Amino acid sequence: MTPLTEDARWQSVLARDGASDGKFVFAVSSTGVYCRPSCPSKRPRRENVTFYRLPTEAESAGFRACLRCRPKASNGNPKQEMIKSICRYIEQRLDEPITLSQLGKEFHQSPFHLQRTFKAVLGITPKEYANSCRMRGFRQNLKAGHSVTRAMHEAGYSSTSRLYSQTASELGMDPAKYRRGAIAAPIRYACADSPLGRILIAATDKGICSIQFADSDEELEQGLKQEFPFAARRRDDEGLASLTARLMQHMRGLETATALPLDIQATAFQRRVWSYLQSIGFGETRSYSQVAKAIKQPTAVRAVAHACATNPVAIAIPCHRVLRSNGDLGGYRWGLERKQTLLDMEVPKTVASS
Repeated sequence: MTPLTEDARWQSVLARDGASDGKFVFAVSSTGVYCRPSCPSKRPRRENVTFYRLPTEAESAGFRACLRCRPKASNGNPKQEMIKSICRYIEQRLDEPITLSQLGKEFHQSPFHLQRTFKAVLGITPKEYANSCRMRGFRQNLKAGHSVTRAMHEAGYSSTSRLYSQTASELGMDPAKYRRGAIAAPIRYACADSPLGRILIAATDKGICSIQFADSDEELEQGLKQEFPFAARRRDDEGLASLTARLMQHMRGLETATALPLDIQATAFQRRVWSYLQSIGFGETRSYSQVAKAIKQPTAVRAVAHACATNPVAIAIPCHRVLRSNGDLGGYRWGLERKQTLLDMEVPKTVASS
């Protein structure tokens, strides 16, 4: 391969060309820092730039690695690396009102381009990401037994009005009631045999909140305890017999997923993914990229895979029907063997002619 000329390297730096990452690094004498070509930092003067083939060569010359683009890290997708940096930036400032203009200035992007890129990778906007981080912290603090006020401030909410406007949709109830529920919410559950081994179905008064698989009831009960550590859990096989039977019918394609009552929490992005999964017919499959395109987030393939992995109600939301583009099974929270069994159960059976 013909080495790049210095002029070609400089043009790659000016263009923030991610395809050149790994081919060389550039060092800036005025800052003492070296970067990868795609680094989002402000472009230096040409006379202050020296090119090196490897990071070790730049360090031997006395330069230190840029903390923004991390040129020593394994070469990955520069766009995703930038989004990771934005996420870390947001997470460290949850108690501050971060604007798109502020993010654009910090990462040397136009606000419009930054938001479009962020949403293309994660499926949500920077504002929605910040809200989800605050809500996650708020839930964790409430479950830890903290007061609503303490949980609010530690999660980064600046006022009760901001908190209550979000919790109305995210928690489905006011924070004080959620705190009491998180500590002593009544949840009934039942365990039964299924084609995938032992199954646990847990439900609140509103609907199914968890469906799990394991090899024994002890494992199932431990899993439920980990998912709802402060709930008042009570086994009720008889009381949930009808719901269990309906779920078994659904596994065999005799009842649609939307007919099952569900009581689950989700982000806006998860709801879009899960709602689409429920539209995939019995015996049909989609790839992760097809799901991403269907919800109009074609580049959010990783986010779709994460939404599938965090599905709390297997079968009811059929994440097992999502495969890799090459036909491989991909991942499954309850094991690939169970995923294959479910897919095999949905293959139409042919009738031999006489």
